[in-house]
Amino acid sequence: MAKSLNKVQLIGNLTRDPELRYTPTGKAVCSFSIATNRNWTTEDGEKHEEVEYHRIVAWGKLSELCSQYLAKGRKVYVEGRLTTRTWTSQDGQQKNATEIIIEDMVLLDSRRPEDAGEVESQGVNSSSQVVSEEIKNDKTNLSKSKVELKEGKVAPSRNEDVVPDDIPF
Repeated sequence: MAKSLNKVQLIGNLTRDPELRYTPTGKAVCSFSIATNRNWTTEDGEKHEEVEYHRIVAWGKLSELCSQYLAKGRKVYVEGRLTTRTWTSQDGQQKNATEIIIEDMVLLDSRRPEDAGEVESQGVNSSSQVVSEEIKNDKTNLSKSKVELKEGKVAPSRNEDVVPDDIPF
């Protein structure tokens, strides 16, 4: 069987503050959007800019970290997988949403202006390292869960999968 790859890496700025919610089963989910731009010049010397907006979703401990550290305007690196959800809205219309379910997030700028005093003492890299270390620890726990799933020790029911009503968009 041929292998396949579904991996997304983005660097962009948050277009809104993250929204943290909890599913009825108590699992944390955080959503936010980031914008990426592309600039180019035509052969005639005309400059163009194109902006793309991306819907980002984080689950578990990572979602709580995103909610705690991210804010509108911050520059961030995210890594995850592309997914498309389809559901029927309350008015009976078919809806689609393409999202990036992230597994990693790294802050690329200094803290928010209200935390400016802390930036001087801590520095940009140390705040990014703190978040990255917490994410790495969470990934270790996630890897253990994946092993348990592969071995059949933990089998979540299909009902506990992502339900459109649980996503905060």
